[in-house]
Amino acid sequence: MHARLDQLLAERRAALEPDTDAYRVLPEETLFPGVSVDALGGRFLVSLRNVAMPGELHEWLLASGADVFVKHLSKGEKSAPEPMNPPKEPLELTVRENGVHYLLNMRGGYSQGLFIDQRDNRSRLRQLCRPGMTVLNLFAYTGAFSVCAALGGATATTLDLARPCLEVCRENMRANGIDPARHFFCKGDALHWLSRFVRQGRQFNMIVLDPPTFSRDAKGHVWRAERDYSELVRLAVPCLAPGGHLLCTTNCRSLSPADFLHMVSAAIPPAARIEELPMPFDFSPETYLKTLWIHS
Repeated sequence: MHARLDQLLAERRAALEPDTDAYRVLPEETLFPGVSVDALGGRFLVSLRNVAMPGELHEWLLASGADVFVKHLSKGEKSAPEPMNPPKEPLELTVRENGVHYLLNMRGGYSQGLFIDQRDNRSRLRQLCRPGMTVLNLFAYTGAFSVCAALGGATATTLDLARPCLEVCRENMRANGIDPARHFFCKGDALHWLSRFVRQGRQFNMIVLDPPTFSRDAKGHVWRAERDYSELVRLAVPCLAPGGHLLCTTNCRSLSPADFLHMVSAAIPPAARIEELPMPFDFSPETYLKTLWIHS
């Protein structure tokens, strides 16, 4: 088992480094049911989904000499990572992804600051961006898509409910030599802002839709991806400029790729072209993340 883990780690490093040091070493269900392992800037983060730490994995992690953190996942809840051994490195760190720098915090509960399974979508977005373009990043979290948009020459509008996330986005921009003052930041509910943009006639060359699978607004209204994603797309389409690009993505495990494709297809113009992207190679075999690029 140790040899197989060594092999997986070596394959990732060979394929991704030196420009990337945040990736999945062990996908869930590959060797141990309910267990995944991420490498984050020289540290390991183990996620356990209602299971205990496997003894062989524990031995391999200790032998690595790296700082190891363990996160317990239960019924959609995510606890803050707990150190498996006394950390030698600071809990706040910077990781690299395709040469882009992102700030992470091992104290974080929901995520450490970057959803690493969106790596290929961030790369695709940056490739599509050009100077003069405008990008609307909804449900932005810490703004990784906004950073890539700015690096591609576009002007980003970053929207999230949490003001601290917007501040981290600004820090991520500065870490990559980007002046946040040249971009826009909006605090609030994405659905409300989309409705406002529609009334104003505002349009963007690219829109990113990466919502949570479940959320509740200030009035108690519940939004669920498996029920409401189509309506979100319908609201976003009028804000997309002619010839623009719409990224629709979700990690809702109860939605199959076919069902997600049907939901999105029903909400976009018939002439739009749909491009389906697979998950990054280090996240196979389970296709929990669905990605559709819509080109108008």
